[in-house]
Amino acid sequence: MSADDHIAEPLPLDAWHRARGARMVPFAGYSMPIQYEGIIAEHAWTREHAGLFDVSHMGQLTLSGDDVDAALETLLPGDIMGLGVDRMRYSLLLDDTGGVIDDLMVTRRADDFYMVVNGATKHGDIAHMRARLPASIALVTMDSYGLLALQGPEAVTALSRLVPGVENLTFMTAGLFGHGEHPLWISRSGYTGEDGFEISLPAHSVDMFATLLCAQPEVKPIGLGARDSLRLEAGLPLYGHDLDTHINPAAADLGFAISKRRRVEGGFPGADAILADLRDGAKTKRVGFAVEGRLPAREGAAILSGDSRVGTITSGGFAPSVGAPIAMGYVESAYAAPGTALEIEVRGKRLAATVTPMPFVPHRYVRKGASV
Repeated sequence: MSADDHIAEPLPLDAWHRARGARMVPFAGYSMPIQYEGIIAEHAWTREHAGLFDVSHMGQLTLSGDDVDAALETLLPGDIMGLGVDRMRYSLLLDDTGGVIDDLMVTRRADDFYMVVNGATKHGDIAHMRARLPASIALVTMDSYGLLALQGPEAVTALSRLVPGVENLTFMTAGLFGHGEHPLWISRSGYTGEDGFEISLPAHSVDMFATLLCAQPEVKPIGLGARDSLRLEAGLPLYGHDLDTHINPAAADLGFAISKRRRVEGGFPGADAILADLRDGAKTKRVGFAVEGRLPAREGAAILSGDSRVGTITSGGFAPSVGAPIAMGYVESAYAAPGTALEIEVRGKRLAATVTPMPFVPHRYVRKGASV
């Protein structure tokens, strides 16, 4: 997470959060709820039921115009031209060296592309895209919209009670729904590893719909603290911590974001360097760690092999569902194999740690063909 202590603009649900006892903190330039009843309790509720997260700080954009898919492929490494209507894709905004400017979700709709980018980077993302896309491509920021994420195994039960039909969506698909006169753009997606939905809606509708959702017995409001522990257990990188412009997708173990066609054709920023690293192996690699003891390993902690520093922790903390500390970081590739025993230096102590496959907790996405 990246907080801005100097600017903390209120979001549409600011008063709603405060009325429910949320502890508010500055985050990505906004005042955001970090927790209500406690991170561990909120984490457990989301794993067992459904948690409602306010992610209205994220940037929502639309892009349209002739050959907009081809234009996006000059900035992103994914197969955007092959993306079907109401299908979404995780992708990466790359600089000319292949460094990651941001990670994002992009959805093809009937008349445009809908994109969600990180809140802390959205202004830079927009400037970058406007500078590089043809003038014929219209980029519109959806500043008058909010974004909610309903996550957890009972999310579909709660949401389908209010919005029939959402149960037919599968992971990484989306569609236009409504509740009364309120339009809702809903995707079956999220960033917790759980089944769930993200709901884009006009800012004037957010209070009403969040209140309706939290009136459902399966749903409680959840803060950003639990969102971070859930995404860490899911092994998902967080921009500004696990990803930045010094890291390319091969090192970040995000090769899946580069489609087969793009690997053959190239044509995206940094393609030569990224494709070489995918072919030959990157010098460093993002890996997970199981950490012995109870002391959490935080961002910046040194990863050691004997007396040699071989990497750095980028995310870490106590994992409520695992019942132990876990961490994510970058190590020299020679130390990236699962089962490799290393040490992490925390507060002057060396903690034993083992390189571990991610996710730490299995994803529970509802994919096409699964029973829903």
